[in-house]
Amino acid sequence: MQQLVQPKLHLGLENFHGIVSCDPQMKELFALLHRVARSDFTVLIHGETGSGKELVARAIHAESRRRHRPFRTVNCATLSPTLLESELFGHKRGAFTGAIRDHPGLFRAAHRGTLFLDEVAEIPLDLQGRLLRVLQEKTFLPLGETQPVTVDVRIISATNRSLRQEVAAGRFREDLSYRIRVVPVYLPPLRDRPKDVEALFWHFVNEMNGRGLRTVHAVTRRALNAIVRYTWPGNVRELHSMVQHAFAVEEGPVLDLVGLTPEVRGESIPGFEAPAQTTRGEKDRIRSALAKHGARKSDAARELGMSRQTLWRKMTMYGLR
Repeated sequence: MQQLVQPKLHLGLENFHGIVSCDPQMKELFALLHRVARSDFTVLIHGETGSGKELVARAIHAESRRRHRPFRTVNCATLSPTLLESELFGHKRGAFTGAIRDHPGLFRAAHRGTLFLDEVAEIPLDLQGRLLRVLQEKTFLPLGETQPVTVDVRIISATNRSLRQEVAAGRFREDLSYRIRVVPVYLPPLRDRPKDVEALFWHFVNEMNGRGLRTVHAVTRRALNAIVRYTWPGNVRELHSMVQHAFAVEEGPVLDLVGLTPEVRGESIPGFEAPAQTTRGEKDRIRSALAKHGARKSDAARELGMSRQTLWRKMTMYGLR
């Protein structure tokens, strides 16, 4: 008979604007975010994928004097350079092919509030110059317009890459890097917060219990051991998804090993294995395209015949990020 583990009350568990932790270094981060929020200085959040960078940005906004003003976000890695420029700065109708109506852009939409630039290292060099001018002068010229627009926007950026390395490689402007990282914030990965793994697991279980799909009262010891041992490369996002997976595939009040994702169980995923020769060939093609196109991931994806999102996923899978 499997040994069962009941939910634990984790003393000191704190919820800071949706960021849940009992880890001492995270509580130091909460105190830092509270102090940082009092100013309007730019903030650069550095953390791995899935670690909660947008939650940190939202927490800073919620603690700031701008809390009742707009909070706008954009993932700079998901848009082509032209679309990203339009999304940030806006355009007039007819400014380019497909511009069938006026678009105010995120800077105007975030006036007197906060604009969060996720994956900021992916902004093309020419757009980096425009962003620098906005930070310096608080004005910009939307596409197709002749009159400059003045805005009051706090910029919070995030990246999972080293901006120093990007600057050294010529893919990011050094002057812009200083402008956007007046206050650098490091978000530690989940694997460096071992107490948070079990605490967050029970937090997400309680959250799912409240949805009525299934009620979990306990977890088997072997399942909990697998959860604690796993390194969580996808961080908190992956842990949350794993709990959702367990609620979907199992039934009853006990969560067992079979309900965990194959990665957490230490198994390969059926249908996802590729022959070694095919894998090596694809990795080499991706590496070659990235070397050819540099920071322009959209061009590399186009040459490879895949979407930008697929390229990012495969770069992560092959360790090319």
